[in-house]
Amino acid sequence: MPEPSVTLRKIREQFGESIIETHSRLGEDTVIIQPQVLVPVSTFLKGDPDLDYNFLMDLTAVDYLDLKKKPRFEVVYHFFSLAKKHRVRIKVPAEAKNPEVDSIVSLWAGADWYEREVWDMFGIKFRGHPNLKRILMYEEFQGHPLRKDYPIQKRQPLIGPGAGS
Repeated sequence: MPEPSVTLRKIREQFGESIIETHSRLGEDTVIIQPQVLVPVSTFLKGDPDLDYNFLMDLTAVDYLDLKKKPRFEVVYHFFSLAKKHRVRIKVPAEAKNPEVDSIVSLWAGADWYEREVWDMFGIKFRGHPNLKRILMYEEFQGHPLRKDYPIQKRQPLIGPGAGS
């Protein structure tokens, strides 16, 4: 069995009791963490000189409704170190009822729009986000269209010129 990457080793050492699972497949490290340690883990990834994850590549969510997985949602972060040329995927579970995780905008300004998109499409709130509002759908849009239980035949309120006609 190959040795764990420096990332997996250091995260386990620092946050052992808050780690749900780690694995590495095809050179891709994944860490599933308890929601309450998202900001400390992100701060550690960015600040540790051996890791130096200075680039938030992506932030998205997954709805596991059809798979009946608990909890229903996961927020998924992809970090990359430009200097070290390594990457890690961090997954944070979020409950079905009132899904919410902490914002990391204070660490990566680029998380602003990613978090707004996840809020808009999945309805997952980001505590501490400076301006959490819709980014793709209009303000009057009802629901979150990437949720697996979103009714695709749903009629939305009309807006704009001629909407009342």
